[in-house]
Amino acid sequence: MNHGMSLLRQDGRMEGQIRPVKISRDFIKYAEGSVLIEMGGTKVICTASVEEKVPPFLKDKGRGWVTAEYAMLPRATQDRTQREAVKGRQGGRTLEIQRLVGRSLRAVTDMAEMGERTVWIDCDVIQADGGTRTASITGAFIALADAFAVLKRKNLIKKRPLTDYLAAISIGKVGGQIMVDLAYEEDSLAEVDMNLVMTGRGRYVELQGTAERAPFEKKDLDEFVAVGWRAIQDLVALQKELVGSL
Repeated sequence: MNHGMSLLRQDGRMEGQIRPVKISRDFIKYAEGSVLIEMGGTKVICTASVEEKVPPFLKDKGRGWVTAEYAMLPRATQDRTQREAVKGRQGGRTLEIQRLVGRSLRAVTDMAEMGERTVWIDCDVIQADGGTRTASITGAFIALADAFAVLKRKNLIKKRPLTDYLAAISIGKVGGQIMVDLAYEEDSLAEVDMNLVMTGRGRYVELQGTAERAPFEKKDLDEFVAVGWRAIQDLVALQKELVGSL
């Protein structure tokens, strides 16, 4: 063990180590695809529902659509947060995250091969401990793959219209150390906070990086991305095991 470089984190992890991941499939019996993804203390239910129609802007274009919604249960957090349904509108964070999830999944979906149908992805956070958006994306990909498998079994499509695997991870700089898969406590202390979404082949889908306290240098960015990609490869390996080859 390299004592010079690697500080152990609060939960005993090394900087480049992701939290234990547990994926329970067919978690909701009615959905075409559904998983409960657990990454450490963060738990998200991701469902994929197939609807045999497309939004008006895609009518008669012979293409499909994948879109996402995201929500948090009131006691997913330390203190109760009010339901957005009660407030009567979704907050900016919610809208940003659900757009991110939708964009990310569309990046690896062949819309023309889907046929004229929509897959609705719902990500519901039941417990939040950092990295809820990244866990949502990693879990939603499996739910989407499973929903496409159902369509294939019904002979509605010839093959799953997925071009690659997709996973996401958070990376941060905490106390001068770069670490992946931040738990909430680490996230709240981070000088730099980044979310990375990549395909199984190593293509970038989204980079969200913010200097929370002090601006960072290009060499930091390069390191964030390198450390993040290593973590994403672990998640993709797990996805391959579960959903098989595309």
